[in-house]
Formats: sequence, C-alpha cells, structure tokens
Amino acid sequence: MTFGFAPPPQVPPPTSADSAARLGRMLEPAEWASAGIPLLRNPREVVAGLHDRHRPVPSTAIVAVLDVQERVTASASFTELTAAPDGWEYRNALLVHLRRVIPHDLRLRAPVRTAVLLYCREGEPLWTETDGAWMWGLRDACTLHGLRCGAYITLTPDRWQVLGEGRGGRRPKPSTVDKPVTAARRTGAERMETRRTTAGRPEAPHTAAPLPAAPNRSMARRTGGGAPEAHRHTAAR
Repeated sequence: MTFGFAPPPQVPPPTSADSAARLGRMLEPAEWASAGIPLLRNPREVVAGLHDRHRPVPSTAIVAVLDVQERVTASASFTELTAAPDGWEYRNALLVHLRRVIPHDLRLRAPVRTAVLLYCREGEPLWTETDGAWMWGLRDACTLHGLRCGAYITLTPDRWQVLGEGRGGRRPKPSTVDKPVTAARRTGAERMETRRTTAGRPEAPHTAAPLPAAPNRSMARRTGGGAPEAHRHTAAR
C-alpha cells in the first residue's frame, strides 16, 4: 500500500459559451455613457483623497461610498486577479467589501448614497475589457446594495481618467503623513482597524482639564438656587 497526495482536479478549459457569457458581462463606453451615471463635481479631490488613503498599486481596486455632498463615508481597497476579466466575479468581490464597511440601503425608495470605483492598472487610460467588466460589476453591485452607481476611474502610471466623461488629470503624489492601507494587511484585528479608518475621521473630543482645589478652603456646594455665601451662613448657625 502506498500513500500520497491525490492529483489536483483538472479545470476544464473555457468553452465558447463561457467566453460569450463573460463578454456579455461587461459594458462598453457607449453603454456606460448612456446609463445616466452621475457626474462628480470634483473628481480630482475624490481621486486624491482615495489615493492618499489607500496608496493603490497595479491591480488594486478601491470602492468608495459618497454621501450627497460627495464626502467619502466608507471605502475599501483590495486586489482582484483573474485569468480573464469577468464582471460576475468583480461584482461579487465588490459586494463582499461593501457589506464589510457600510450597511445596505435597500429599504430606501431611491438610492441616496453613490458608489464610485477607482481601479489602478498598467497601460494607457483607454477602455479595456477589464474596465468593461469592472463597470458591469460596479453597476450590478450598486443595485444589490441599494446604492447609486457612480463614476468608474482608472489610475495608470501617469494619470487618472474618468471613463465615459473625458475628464482626467495627473496622477496624485502620495502624502508622507499617513501610511498606506493595503489589502495584504487586512487580516484579523487589522481588518477591523482598517474598516474603522475607511470612514471619515472625526476629531478627538476636547475635554477641559480639572482645576486644582484651593488649599485649606472648603468648596461651596452649589444647588439649584441660592448663592454659595448664603449656604456658608446657614451651616455656621
């Protein structure tokens, strides 16, 4: 009798039907432009904020949820590598991270918050099949999470580009204040810490320092009415 490891199961090669289904799960620029995607008032500010918060590298996707004032209320970054771009897999990955950082809005009659996607990749800032799959995945994930589908932004080595709008600019420079938040560090307790830092950072509450008590002097008690001096006369009687 011999012992060993069973060979891994063979993955069947993709068929023509699978390829056709995968190609059907992507959006071309014309379809994206006609979908009524809301325009960002200040895309440069959104891109700079997400870049400074997550420090993306190639193959990093950043999904962010904006409120009505276009402030980032939650965001998450992750790396999604597939042999062939598939909008269905991208949709599932986006849903997983959206559910971790923010509750759904499915009970609302109409979406209030908007989700945008920033994808960092190599190459030129022109539309690719990978971009089309991300567009399809973002639109479907927003529908299933009760959000409005927002802009899809590519970040290439030299610039950023809002696909379907024609707006773009230079790649933002990283800040030296904060450390990057990468997907590799999102494990265990660090994942919980990352989730807390994805939302807006409130300022720490300010508390007044206690005043030192005067030496050898009794403190007057204050009640609902009357002056402290009157209480001292009453106690002396």
